[in-house]
Amino acid sequence: MPGTVACPDVKTLVLGGARSGKSAHAEGLLPADGPATYLATARRVPGDAEWDARIATHVDRRPATWRTVEVPDTGSLVAALSAARAGDPPLLLDDVATWLTGALDDAAAWTTPGITVAAERARLVDAVAACAAPLVVVSAEVGLGVVPATRSGRLFRDELGAVNASLAEVSTEVLLLVAGLPLRLR
Repeated sequence: MPGTVACPDVKTLVLGGARSGKSAHAEGLLPADGPATYLATARRVPGDAEWDARIATHVDRRPATWRTVEVPDTGSLVAALSAARAGDPPLLLDDVATWLTGALDDAAAWTTPGITVAAERARLVDAVAACAAPLVVVSAEVGLGVVPATRSGRLFRDELGAVNASLAEVSTEVLLLVAGLPLRLR
């Protein structure tokens, strides 16, 4: 599937479970020898060496021709997507689940029942839909297992399921990675 994002109107959503290979597969959809912009949603956590190592693994496998833009909040992410123009190098947004965690943190949704991030979700989906450059979006797939035992687990599952469904609606291609193998859903 390399070369999938050559057309400016192509928006590819790559879904998968934890450690399914979704990020590496998404990276492989972009040209390794050409420019690309990696939109990184991870927030650094002071003192968390394991999280830093995960981020470093992602950084180390990116080609030197790629530019990284850190977009840990909805405003910076929407601005980066909105700034892209037809003819720009492709964008890779990795990943929506990490962005959602930050959005839920910012809204205090973990501790305040009834709080959702529906408005933030809508802003993200609208920005993805309007993005003029080729775009690959990575997100974790949820809902394939048991109902989480905690309110925060159910909140995350519900919110991520909703944002994934909305992103799939505005994507031209949707892939699901299972055991490292891509399955084309659209």
